Amino acid sequence: MQLRRTKIVATLGPATSSPAVLKSIIAAGTDVVRLNFSHGSPADHKQRAETVLQAAKEVGRHVALLADLQGPKVRVARFTNNKVQLHEGQEFVLDPSMDLETGTEQAVGLDFPALGKDLNKDDILLLDDGRIVLKVVRVSEGKVHTQVEIGGPLSNNKGINLQGGGLSAPALTDKDRADLITAAEIGVDYIAISFVRNADDMHEARALLEKANSNASLIAKIERAEAINPVVLEGIIEASEGVMVARGDLAVEIGDALLVGVQKDIIKHTRRLNRIVITATQMMESMITSPMPTRAEVSDVANAVMDGTDAVMLSAETAVGDFPAQTVEAMARVCLGAEQHHKAYKSSHRLDITVHSIDESVALSAMYAANHLEGVKAIICMTQTGKTPLLMSRIRSVIPIFAFTPQAETQRRVCLYRGVITHPFDSEVLDNAKVNHIAVEQLKELGVVQDGDIVLITKGDYVKAHGGTNTLKVVRVGNHIQ
Repeated sequence: MQLRRTKIVATLGPATSSPAVLKSIIAAGTDVVRLNFSHGSPADHKQRAETVLQAAKEVGRHVALLADLQGPKVRVARFTNNKVQLHEGQEFVLDPSMDLETGTEQAVGLDFPALGKDLNKDDILLLDDGRIVLKVVRVSEGKVHTQVEIGGPLSNNKGINLQGGGLSAPALTDKDRADLITAAEIGVDYIAISFVRNADDMHEARALLEKANSNASLIAKIERAEAINPVVLEGIIEASEGVMVARGDLAVEIGDALLVGVQKDIIKHTRRLNRIVITATQMMESMITSPMPTRAEVSDVANAVMDGTDAVMLSAETAVGDFPAQTVEAMARVCLGAEQHHKAYKSSHRLDITVHSIDESVALSAMYAANHLEGVKAIICMTQTGKTPLLMSRIRSVIPIFAFTPQAETQRRVCLYRGVITHPFDSEVLDNAKVNHIAVEQLKELGVVQDGDIVLITKGDYVKAHGGTNTLKVVRVGNHIQ
């Protein structure tokens, strides 16, 4: 029985708004559903979240909800005729004083009036994901005068990036602060913060969450050039439960040539700090209109899997694409294939350092046994918060980790942890002497193990204790288990 370890995040949109299609992508392998807060009202998001959870219940799978905040996307305003054609060598002005609806081929308004304060002569601005390139000639009274280096069509509301980063727009806008509260009220499991500059942005988001009495986990989207500075990145990771390698804006700011290496570094760094990591943007872009991925897309997904990403994410592919379920199936198939490569299950994580918590030492011991003891087929991790299976999932392995927990919140949260499978289980209502036996029998009923297989069991002496895991037991299926 081959179980996929890498998780799949699918974005909800018009193509997946109906309960039938939503059920089809969950059945196909979606583990986390992304709610894009760039579109829709609070009532819309609440309804979508309810629809997702109901669909998951009907399919018989657990899924997590991820709210993705819009962030301070710096954009041009709108054109009188919705689109203009820019030509190489011409002057083009970004003018915050213009009416936002009256852009022309000579000038357009801005939704970020302070843009000029961040710019110097000869800076390079990249519009529409880098398709349009402008060189700053001068800034006068807030107006940014540029020369078109690479022209082409430019339509309403396209994004603006500064090559090399450095725009001062804060990560959390007023809309984001309101949306974060909405997400907390809905009860989402994860909230992604866009255009994070440093750890302070995440601390601000954390304070807002705590004020809203939410236990949601925070995901920092790495999409600004300044965020990949090693010191800044480490601070962001430590202030978050995880990060998302948001390759669209990140590639525009740092350049395509550096992206792959930076992606690998972020994944490695995040796992080393015991956080989760999502790899996102255009992973199977061609499947918006095609039922099959390209070979390049297959390689892209497989590369992220072999680097150890917890999850790979689909955006427009499932939000507006023609083949949402087929796309999830294709991504699941590629993940399974990549996980068979030896690089996906060999680990040297933390072999050379000292740990300072008992639960982490138990988690590492379990994973060492799983990877080196012949005959181990599964790990049962009895958990309240999901902390121990998270620690286990930082180690590369082919052995599935089953998070046995009575907590619905934990059941959803672990849906994003690589190699972790949630299983509802309440040890408190059972005879303590029979808990291990009953847990193993449930794995037998699932077809995961059979007589003669070895199962590792971790748990704590005290229930409902955060970080309370202090026991590792090795049992053989079919023997008397205590």
